Amino acid sequence: MTVQELPGGAAAYRPTPPPAWKPRTDPAPLLPDPEPYRVLGTDAAAGADPELLLRLYAELVRGRRYNAQATALTKQGRLAVYPSSSGQEACEVAAALALEERDWLFPSYRDTLAAVARGLDPVQALTLLRGDWHTGYDPHEHRIAPLCTPLATQLPHAVGLAHAARLKGDDVVALAMVGDGGTSEGDFHEALNFAAVWQAPVVFLVQNNGFAISVPLAKQTAAPSLAHKAVGYGMPGRLVDGNDAAAVHEVLADAVARARRGGGPTLIEAVTYRMDAHTNADDATRYRVESEVEAWRAHDPIRLLERELTERGLLDEDGIRAAADAAETMAAQLREGMNADPVLDPMDLFAHVYAEQTSQLREQAAQLRAELDAEGEAR
Repeated sequence: MTVQELPGGAAAYRPTPPPAWKPRTDPAPLLPDPEPYRVLGTDAAAGADPELLLRLYAELVRGRRYNAQATALTKQGRLAVYPSSSGQEACEVAAALALEERDWLFPSYRDTLAAVARGLDPVQALTLLRGDWHTGYDPHEHRIAPLCTPLATQLPHAVGLAHAARLKGDDVVALAMVGDGGTSEGDFHEALNFAAVWQAPVVFLVQNNGFAISVPLAKQTAAPSLAHKAVGYGMPGRLVDGNDAAAVHEVLADAVARARRGGGPTLIEAVTYRMDAHTNADDATRYRVESEVEAWRAHDPIRLLERELTERGLLDEDGIRAAADAAETMAAQLREGMNADPVLDPMDLFAHVYAEQTSQLREQAAQLRAELDAEGEAR
């Protein structure tokens, strides 16, 4: 607004801004709590569903074994790369279990465990990271979007799907997962803005594991927390202990229910820690000390839940052994599936890129087919 002059050369003044400047909503209810929300080890744990806690525990144990086995497969040359979610299993499992079958999960490249916990075959979940196929599974069949390697680009996709579902009248919620590093990408901010303006039924789960590869959170943002970013877009922000599986599930389930009944999006920051390196190609000792890692091991998500269950008499040695045995069975099946050499067809490069191939793709496919035929004749 330009400065105006009073008649007669009086001092400059600024007129009162029009009503459009006023906040559209009261910011106070959108602000996260000062401390991460917790259930385990608090009075709230008494009200937690025992059946849910046991299921969470079994999935956490299976997830930890899954991470270890996938990491071993990279060392054997069966996987090109694997970004482990060891230490973050509570976020991964809770995200999968908080959704209904009709809902959609939008994972990042680190969220293979969330896809497996949602019911995807462990071998199919690793196919992309193996370099064999575009995705390895049918997204529509499983309601799981392709694992997203570019940072945060899955977030606008989740908003688009959620908004489209709402326009169609479908009772669908999208849950989009992203790391703390992804919050520094433009796609993150664009997705939150569109989601809030459209009141799209989408939940954003930020797994704050401390580092964007080697960059600590303090070098990415000066915000009090990542959850505080929600208020700038007009949606609630929630802060939760990302290693407390019961707390993460409760907060996510509340946000999913809110979105389903028309309440709009929620941004949730789960404070957790990446126990392993960024990927098998990373040397984490160059930017963090072992004492920091050990401090987080005392807050291990499996240990926290196991302690709660045993103290309440819901889990004994037999139950612990049964969960471990089930995890070993899964690991053996994963090894068997990944040790089978895939049958590769170079022409698959052109499949599923577009619903209808472009003229350029048809030309490239014909060129490759001619080269393959010539190579076959030469043999």
